[in-house]
Amino acid sequence: MNQHTISKSVSIKGIGLHTGAIVKMDFHPAKEDHGIRFRRVDLEGNPTIPADVSQVVSTNRGTTLKNGEATIHTIEHVLSALHGLRIDNVLIDMDGPEAPIMDGSSLPVYNALNDAGLEEQDAEREYFEVTETIKYRDEETGTELMALPSETFHVTTLIDFGSPVLGHQYAAMNSLDEYEEKIEELEKLVANLRVEVAKKRNK
Repeated sequence: MNQHTISKSVSIKGIGLHTGAIVKMDFHPAKEDHGIRFRRVDLEGNPTIPADVSQVVSTNRGTTLKNGEATIHTIEHVLSALHGLRIDNVLIDMDGPEAPIMDGSSLPVYNALNDAGLEEQDAEREYFEVTETIKYRDEETGTELMALPSETFHVTTLIDFGSPVLGHQYAAMNSLDEYEEKIEELEKLVANLRVEVAKKRNK
């Protein structure tokens, strides 16, 4: 499969979950092998931060990337939407420190990018192939991750907030073709949970 970018620029705007900052994000088409890069247009020199694991400095309540003195927070929903659409190359201008939380899911970002359209590029996509089992555990949070070699794509996740309202939450996906459907299902679940939390508070 070849690499993809978006056909035209598109924007979203909203409030950051943790910083409270109102931030605009402009997504621009990018050339082959550019990758996903964030650019802080509100800072002197417009520093750029690649979306690479080597730039991660914190995963406390969200994913934070840093390059020099420039940081961006809570970018996991944006990266999820990009991956769900198989977008490899894009430049994302931000005029603040944190991606907007929007409705709390990746769906608004996904819809905006999908509406912008996708453009296939000439270069082939590079893949990371899992050839042996990879395990990771964070002893402080109890988070566990495991990647297994497989001929097919399959992701499962389980989370427990220790809350009588939220309970155990489980999700599975067998193909990126299911991405939009699964995110819409999760969005409905979150909406229902908000209603239940509101009921509990009003008792």
